[in-house]
Amino acid sequence: MMSRQAFLCGLGSLYLSLLFVFLLMDVYARPANNSALKEKPADSKDENEILPPDHLNGVKMEMDGHLNKEFHQEVFLGKEMEEFEEDSEPRKNRKKLMVIFSKVDINNDKKISAKEMQRWIMEKTDEHFQEAVEENKMHFRAVDPDGDGHVSWDEYKIKFLASKGFNEKEIAEKIKNNEELKIDEETQEVLDNLKDRWYQADNPPPDLLLNEEEFLSFLHPEHSRGMLKFMVKEIIRDLDQDGDKKLTLSEFISLPVGTVENQQAQDIDDDWVKDRRKEFEEVIDANHDGIVTMEELEEYMDPMNEYNALNEAKQMIAVADENQNHHLELEEILKYSEYFTGSKLMDYARNVHEEF
Repeated sequence: MMSRQAFLCGLGSLYLSLLFVFLLMDVYARPANNSALKEKPADSKDENEILPPDHLNGVKMEMDGHLNKEFHQEVFLGKEMEEFEEDSEPRKNRKKLMVIFSKVDINNDKKISAKEMQRWIMEKTDEHFQEAVEENKMHFRAVDPDGDGHVSWDEYKIKFLASKGFNEKEIAEKIKNNEELKIDEETQEVLDNLKDRWYQADNPPPDLLLNEEEFLSFLHPEHSRGMLKFMVKEIIRDLDQDGDKKLTLSEFISLPVGTVENQQAQDIDDDWVKDRRKEFEEVIDANHDGIVTMEELEEYMDPMNEYNALNEAKQMIAVADENQNHHLELEEILKYSEYFTGSKLMDYARNVHEEF
């Protein structure tokens, strides 16, 4: 009779043998690479350097039409937002928030008015602008291999495809010789959209060559009025269901493509609809006629719109203004710290006066 130890060893050998067979089957069953030009997976950092980001700091809506969930923190904290994300110690975060409060309170009356908050929002938004400008200098150098101060569409296309895993030298040779590129459908669609954006960023007279400033508009449309219009058109095109180039509430709150599979997903979708409905009715639809035009959406999206900044300041104050004096005291900001900083500060009241 076989011993228990021998039986278990036999099972282990059988398992390893089956695993090896399945691994071989998996390797040979995988579809062949549809392009001989592909050589390795793209490095996400390289790709992010040349691909327009979906998220734009200090802009109320993402490039894909989703609301920017971190907008309040971005326009209240500016560059210091990362410090609050990385440092979760309540005492240190309280001190940082107190320092910010003193900077916003320029007349030192121990409370923040809507005008003071508006000035601060504009200042923090400009910080994000300057950060984008500095990053753009580095990104522009990455796609301007000959250093002539201009990037052609072909130069950019080569760098983009290289970031997606294609062999850069082979791609460059094929483009130079006007040979057909074997590119998968998804990558080609992205390229087509990027080329439309490239045309829009190319200031008159159009030559398909972008200088550093035009490349900034390409990556960050919020820096250019013309590109901001283009971004708005793209968002409306994606959300507009009847083709009238306007958005109704039902179009704006329509759920993204996908199926709700469980109650948790349903709750997430309900919150998504609730947030979008509130933003549509209270902020974007300026004249409250139930329709959002391109002009209204453009004003809403413009991060340097002073009226929007004042409106945002009033809304931010209203969230934490418990004594209803239309100002923010330090205690109120500390109590509602999660709204302003994304960081929840516990036992804020106990330490307020002794620290500040």
